[in-house]
Amino acid sequence: MDREQGEAYIDEAGFKQLIKEDTASSFNLFLVCEANGRIVGFSRCQGSQLKRFSHKVEFGVCVLKDFWGYGIGSNLLKESIKWADANKVKKITLNVLETNEKAIMLYKKYGFEKEGVLKKDKFLSDGNYYNTVLMGRVKES
Repeated sequence: MDREQGEAYIDEAGFKQLIKEDTASSFNLFLVCEANGRIVGFSRCQGSQLKRFSHKVEFGVCVLKDFWGYGIGSNLLKESIKWADANKVKKITLNVLETNEKAIMLYKKYGFEKEGVLKKDKFLSDGNYYNTVLMGRVKES
């Protein structure tokens, strides 16, 4: 993860509100993965009502570290792609740290391509700067 502990924290009420808003919007999708009654992962596709951006969504995913390696992120990605394709979304974009090679390989497996790099885009708690890779998947008609 590229966030400081507690950074961009959303409490339970905030999550419920976000899920409610995304459920009501035809431009957004919010998926959760539960284990033993606890949310252990989620993903979000966020679109725009602006006509010039209405063809695309931005994908983001988060899985608790204790649950890495169980295919949760892969399944959330697959379901998001299915939703996007069913809803005539032409493009899915995402940002990923350049050092997250496993995620980049996964995204490439599902048709995402590297579109650019933001150099020294993130300054993390280890005191180092990191590049962000911009990726996109365009659904061909």
